[in-house]
Amino acid sequence: MIIRPATPADAEAVCAIANWVIRDTLATFNTIEKTPEQVRAQIAASNGSYLVAEQDARILGHAYFFPFRSGPGYRFTAEHTIHLLPAAQGQGAGRRLMQALEEKAKQAEIHVLIASVSSANPAAIAFHAALGYAETARMPELGCKQGRWLDTVFLQKILTPGIPAPDSAPKPR
Repeated sequence: MIIRPATPADAEAVCAIANWVIRDTLATFNTIEKTPEQVRAQIAASNGSYLVAEQDARILGHAYFFPFRSGPGYRFTAEHTIHLLPAAQGQGAGRRLMQALEEKAKQAEIHVLIASVSSANPAAIAFHAALGYAETARMPELGCKQGRWLDTVFLQKILTPGIPAPDSAPKPR
């Protein structure tokens, strides 16, 4: 298995995985399926931080990070998404994807990586906890899907503990 940056040629396979998660699970509250064009644009805009796990020329999963919130005070914090094919779960692909993603995040000067996980996905909560993510918030009934109110569990990992905070004051004009 290899972990590598996604390319536009991966969009169809990534789209199939993402749409399975959207359509058939409660792991995301999103109900609108993605198009290959949207995924290609997302990959192109990622600056190499959109990763795939591949084995025998088959995409097993994908992971990427994106800004947590807008504003300069949040520029060192990112949220991530990771999805795997059901057959790839529990085989090490997720762990390897996350390790590579965390390295990419550190290179991008991300200090904190956030996971926003559906409470209906206890395996994802356990997965993140096993990788050193700490639960920091549980927000009741934050999402709705398939006729159910669902909680969101926020977990975070400080990627660069102990580093001093940079000056975040706005520069005078």
